[in-house]
Amino acid sequence: MWQQTFSAEWLKLRRSRLGLVLAVLPVLSLLMGCANFVINQAVLQNGWYSLWTQVSLFYGEFFLPVLIAICCAYVCRLEHMNHNWNALLTAPVSPASVVLSKLGVVSVLIAGVQLLFVGLYVGAGLTLGLGNSLPPELPGWALRGWLASVAIGAVQLMLSMRIRSFAAPVGIALCAVFLGLGLYVAKLGYLSPYSLLTLGMGVLSQESLNVVENGAFMLMNMLFTAGFTALTVRGLRRGDVG
Repeated sequence: MWQQTFSAEWLKLRRSRLGLVLAVLPVLSLLMGCANFVINQAVLQNGWYSLWTQVSLFYGEFFLPVLIAICCAYVCRLEHMNHNWNALLTAPVSPASVVLSKLGVVSVLIAGVQLLFVGLYVGAGLTLGLGNSLPPELPGWALRGWLASVAIGAVQLMLSMRIRSFAAPVGIALCAVFLGLGLYVAKLGYLSPYSLLTLGMGVLSQESLNVVENGAFMLMNMLFTAGFTALTVRGLRRGDVG
C-alpha cells in the first residue's frame, strides 16, 4: 500500500518545475558564501572550514528550511485544489500511507539537495585552491542536516495539509528559522527541529558532536519526526485538513 501511494506521489511531480527551484537555491547560497569567503580571505584563513561557515550559513540557516517548506506545500497542492482531500479520504488507502508517502517524497528530494550542495561545496573548494584535505566532519554534517530536514519536513507537512495557502507555511518556516536561531544561541538548540538543523550541519560551530550530544541529536529528531507525523495522520483521519 505504501509503495503504491509513494509512486503516485512521484507521478504528481512529473513536468513540475520543483526540481529547478531545488537546484537554484543551493547554487545561489553557494555563490553568496563563496563571494563572502573570497572578499574576507584575510580573516577567513581556516581553509575548508572557513568556506563551510560561509556557504552553510546561507544554505542551512535560511535556504534549506525554505526549500523543505516549499516541497511540503507543493506535495499538498493538488489535494487542496477543488477539495480533492475529500476524494482522497474516500480512496482505499490509509491516512498513514498518504502521510508517510508525502514525507518520503520530501525526504528523498531533500536528500538530493544535500548531495548537490555537498558536491558544489567540494567543487568550489577545489576551484578556490583549498587542496584535497576535506573536513572529516563533512559526511556527518550532511547526514545530520538531512535527518533534521526530515524532522522539519514532518512539521511543515502538518502545516501544509491544514493550511490551503501555499505561501503561509513557507512564511511560518521563515519565522521558525529565527526562533530556532534564538534557541540555538540560548543553548536550547535541541528544543526545535529548525535549531537542530543549525546544530547538526555545523553552521555556526564546526566542532564535532560528542557521543552524548550526538545521541541527544538523534533522539530529538526521532521524537519530532514521529510526533508530528502522528499528529498529521490523526488530523487526516479526522478530516482536519484544509
